[in-house]
Amino acid sequence: MKIFKVTTAAAAALALSLGATACGSDDDEGGSSSGSTPSAAGEKITVGIKYDQPGIGLKTPDGKYTGFDVDVATYVAKELGHEPGDIVWKEAKSADRETLLQRGDVDFIAASYSINDEREQKVDFAGPYLLAHQDVLVRADDDSIKTPEDLNNKKLCSVTGSTSAQNIKTDVAPQAQLQEYGGYSECLTGLENEVIDALTTDDSILAGYAAQDQFKGKFKLGGFKLSNENYGIGVQKGSELKAQINAALEKMVADGSWDKAVEANFGPANYQNEPAPKIGVIVD
Repeated sequence: MKIFKVTTAAAAALALSLGATACGSDDDEGGSSSGSTPSAAGEKITVGIKYDQPGIGLKTPDGKYTGFDVDVATYVAKELGHEPGDIVWKEAKSADRETLLQRGDVDFIAASYSINDEREQKVDFAGPYLLAHQDVLVRADDDSIKTPEDLNNKKLCSVTGSTSAQNIKTDVAPQAQLQEYGGYSECLTGLENEVIDALTTDDSILAGYAAQDQFKGKFKLGGFKLSNENYGIGVQKGSELKAQINAALEKMVADGSWDKAVEANFGPANYQNEPAPKIGVIVD
């Protein structure tokens, strides 16, 4: 088990941060200044999320934002001194997340962002705030994929920038035929139309898709716990926001808001989530 060094001064740092100047953009395409700390009430804060992951991060046709990551990010932003109306949401696709942070286009990212060694070379992570597991989604009438090894010679889809499909090809099914699309929605369409055989990513994301009204009864989870995915909130390397966000996440768990967000977003899919992880502790 890998343990982050979470400063005991996090709460104090959070309090001090409330007097700092905000830096987020006031439009969906703007960014923030490198290394700054958004914290003044009424000032904008720019947050990266997924736009196409039901239950996690979704931009609805009427322009609203829903999902567990959205709820977590909204809570964190409030602890940093920002009301929901101060948040500028920006799409953070898997392949773009490190670039968005490094360029200062966002202040932090909560976008089903699994913590790993390669990413930690480029950005810092607060959290983790959710432990998910890699799984596969297949058509409900497909009985040919019962074990991870059955993915050999199957067309396996994931999104560009995600490590999920490569993990399967490397560790359990070397003959899997990888298909990379720009977004999970494209993979889902391919799965529905039998262009691909399986979609792989985290079980939390897959459950959100399977629970949508238009897809109920069409897909099923494989039930393979292929990895531990520790979702973290990404910030710029060396940013003081890491400690402040960790303090906010600890408060969210302690006051019951984390449990409420889980129930609101995953409850309809009967997703069997893990308990809230200890902030700063990575489960290998």
